[in-house]
Amino acid sequence: MPKVLIIINRLNLGGPAFHVATLTKYLTPEFEVLLVAGTKDDSEESSDYIVKNMGLNFVNLPEMHRSIRPLKDYRSYRQLRKMIREFKPDVVHTHAAKAGALGRLAAFHERVPVILHTFHGHVFHSYFSSIKSRVFLMIERYLAKKSSGIIAISERQKKELTFKYRVCPAEKVHMIPLGFDLRKFQEDIPEKRETFRKKYFLEDDEIAVGIIGRLVPVKNHPLFMASAASVLKQTKRKVRFFIIGDGESRELLFREAEALGMNYTYFRSKPVKADLTFCSWIKDVDVAISGLDIVAISSHNEGTPVSLIEAQAGDKPVISTNVGGIENVVIKNDTALLVDSNDYKEYAEQLLRLIEDDELRNRLGKNGWEFVREKFHFTRMIKEVSLLYKQLLTKRKWK
Repeated sequence: MPKVLIIINRLNLGGPAFHVATLTKYLTPEFEVLLVAGTKDDSEESSDYIVKNMGLNFVNLPEMHRSIRPLKDYRSYRQLRKMIREFKPDVVHTHAAKAGALGRLAAFHERVPVILHTFHGHVFHSYFSSIKSRVFLMIERYLAKKSSGIIAISERQKKELTFKYRVCPAEKVHMIPLGFDLRKFQEDIPEKRETFRKKYFLEDDEIAVGIIGRLVPVKNHPLFMASAASVLKQTKRKVRFFIIGDGESRELLFREAEALGMNYTYFRSKPVKADLTFCSWIKDVDVAISGLDIVAISSHNEGTPVSLIEAQAGDKPVISTNVGGIENVVIKNDTALLVDSNDYKEYAEQLLRLIEDDELRNRLGKNGWEFVREKFHFTRMIKEVSLLYKQLLTKRKWK
C-alpha cells in the first residue's frame, strides 16, 4: 500500500483544513495517510475539532507557523526530514505556502518519489509589498522545479500560475477542484435558521447579509462595510449585516465602522442587536448560512472560497468581487452577482439590488445546490487525487 504524507501550515478554521481532513479520511484504505500540521496564529480559531470529529489523528509540528521565523523554520525543516525518513512516504503532498516550502525541500532532499503541492490561493498579489511578492514568486518557481506536479483548484488559478506568473509549465499543473461533504447544508434548515436568528435577535422580516472569513487585509472587509453603510441609507427594507470570523484586522474594522457612522457590536463581549454585528468565529457554519439570506465576499484575492460553495449548498444567493478562482465557484447571474475588485459603487448597487428584489434573491439561492452538489462533492475529488498519485508513481517507476 503506497504511503502519503500530507503537510499543511496549520489547522485553522477555513477551507484548506477541511480539504486535508477529507483527503486524510477518504484516501484510505487505498493509501496509508499521515497528516502533519503546524501551529495556528493566536488570532485564528482552531479547526482541530474537524479532524477529531472525523476520527482522525494528526502529528503537530509546533514550530511551523504561517509567518516567516528563520530559526523555527529550520527546525521544522529538520523535523520533517526526520519524519520522512521514519514514515518512508511514496508521496509527499503539501498545502499552503509555508508547508509547501519546508515540506517540498525536505521531501526533495530525502528523495521522496512523488512531491506534490496544492495552491489553495497564492500570495503573488494583495498580500505583501511588490518586492516581497517578487521574492515569493522566485521561491515558488524554484520549488516547482523540485515538484513532481502542482495542483491548482480552479482553471483561472491554473492560468495564473502558468501564464501570468510563470511558476511552471502548464503540463506540470493539474486542475482538481476542492471537494467537501456538503449534505449538512441541506439538512434541518428551518431549525438551524431559527437557532441563528434567535441568537442574534433577527426578526422574520429582517434580511441578514453575512460575510465569512478571516479578518485580514486581503479579505477587504472595508469594501463590504462601506457598501453596507450605503445600502442602509438607501433602502426601506429591514437589513442587518454580519461579519463572521476574526483576526488581526478586528480593531481596525471597529474603527472603520465608527468612521462610517455604523451602529455596530462585537457580539462576544456585547450581545446586543445592531446594524452591523461582528460575530467572531462560528464553528457550525451550516447554522450561520441557514440563518443568513445573502452571503458576501469582498476580497482582493481568493483561491476557491469555501464559504461561497457552502452558501450555494445552503440555497443562499452570493455577491462577490470577481477575483481569483471565484468565477469557477459560482455561476454569474445564475447563483451569484459578481462585481469588479474594489469597485465600491458597483458593489453597493448590486448588494442593494439583491436586497430589494425578492424574486432575484430567491432565484439565485434556488440554483446553488444543483450547481455545487456534484462539482464540489468529495468523492469526485478523492478519485481525481488518487488517480494523480498513481499516475505520478507509475511515471516515476519508469524513469
